[in-house]
Amino acid sequence: MDLNDTARVRQPRDGIEYRLGTVIDVTYSTPHTTHIRHLRLRFPTGEERTYTPAEVVACTRTDDHAALVAAFTDTCRALRDACRIAHDYDERINTDILGLLLAIHGTVATHLGVKLDPANLDAPADTEQVTP
Repeated sequence: MDLNDTARVRQPRDGIEYRLGTVIDVTYSTPHTTHIRHLRLRFPTGEERTYTPAEVVACTRTDDHAALVAAFTDTCRALRDACRIAHDYDERINTDILGLLLAIHGTVATHLGVKLDPANLDAPADTEQVTP
């Protein structure tokens, strides 16, 4: 990793470490080696923390986009399955779950530019860009 690369902490310990950090300093083992001893990250909050290379992984906003699409797809799949169960259990719960599904679908389309196919959530999400 180099200065100004972005990275994410592998095992976040708090809310700050879930954020994408920017490499602001690289400490090498010796002046004549490429072996990195420590990386210093600055998070969007302005906080700076130091990590070993094993504690962080290079990550870009594109990686974040893919992770968000995967997380929302998994969420929609779980809600879809819950909706099927709730349909027989309590119609009001079913209606609430449908509302959640619609809200997530709208958020993903609007903010991530991805159109999730509610009928086919078991396949990888369609990353076709939504045109306004």
